[in-house]
Amino acid sequence: MLTEFVKPGNRLEIQTVEHAILGASSNSKLYSSRVYDVLDDEKMEILMPMDGTKLILLPVDGEYQFCFYTDKGLYQCTVRIIDRYKSNNIYLLLCEMTSPLGKYQRREYYRYACTLPLRTRELMDEEIKSIEEGKYHMQIGLPLTKGQIVDISGGGIRFVTSVKYEPGMQIAVCFSLNIHGREMPYELAGLVLSSRENEVRRGEYEHRLKFTVINNNEREEIIRYIFEEERKSRKRRSIE
Repeated sequence: MLTEFVKPGNRLEIQTVEHAILGASSNSKLYSSRVYDVLDDEKMEILMPMDGTKLILLPVDGEYQFCFYTDKGLYQCTVRIIDRYKSNNIYLLLCEMTSPLGKYQRREYYRYACTLPLRTRELMDEEIKSIEEGKYHMQIGLPLTKGQIVDISGGGIRFVTSVKYEPGMQIAVCFSLNIHGREMPYELAGLVLSSRENEVRRGEYEHRLKFTVINNNEREEIIRYIFEEERKSRKRRSIE
C-alpha cells in the first residue's frame, strides 16, 4: 500500500508518537522532510530532517508518526527508524512502517480504541440548569444504564448502549480508568453529537459524545491514560 500512495519527493511531517496523541499537551517539536525513496510496501528512505542548518539525528529504534502530503491527499502511519547513514553526500533515515497507512484526519484529540464499561443517563433539568450557571452538580442515586466505551479521547467518547439518546441530548457518563494501577472514577457530562442503531444487533445504539463538563486535570489524566495504553500496545506488538 505504501508504494501505491507515497512517492519519492513527497513532503512529510514528523512528530513523536507522544505528540500525535497528546497534541498541544506535548512540547515535542514537529519536523519536515521529504521521501527519498520507497523501497517496498513497508520500508522507505527519507531525507534526514533539519532545524535550520542543523541535522536532526532521530534515534535508531525511535517511533514516530509520519504524515505524507501525496497527490491523493494526506496519509499517516507510525514508523520505526531502522538506520541512519550517508549516501552520495545525502543524509538519510531508513524507516519501517509499524502501523497501516491510513487517511489522515486532523482532530483536536487523538481517539483511542478500547473496551471499557460505562454507565449513562439523561441529565435532569436541574442539572442542565446548573451547567448553564457554571456550577454543575451531578445528582446521585438515579438509575443508570450500562453501556460500553469503544473509543475515548480527551474531548469525548464513542459508546454503545441499549438506550437511544438523540443528538443534542445532555447526558451523564460514569466510567473508570486504570491509571498506574489505580482505578480512577470519572463522573462527567456531555452532549450527544450523533446516534445510530447497530445494523446487526438491533436494539443496540452507538453514540458519539463530546465532554461538556470536565476539568483540566480530568482531561489531562484521560490523555495521559491514552498515551500510556498506546505505548504498552506498541511494546507488545514489537515483542510479537
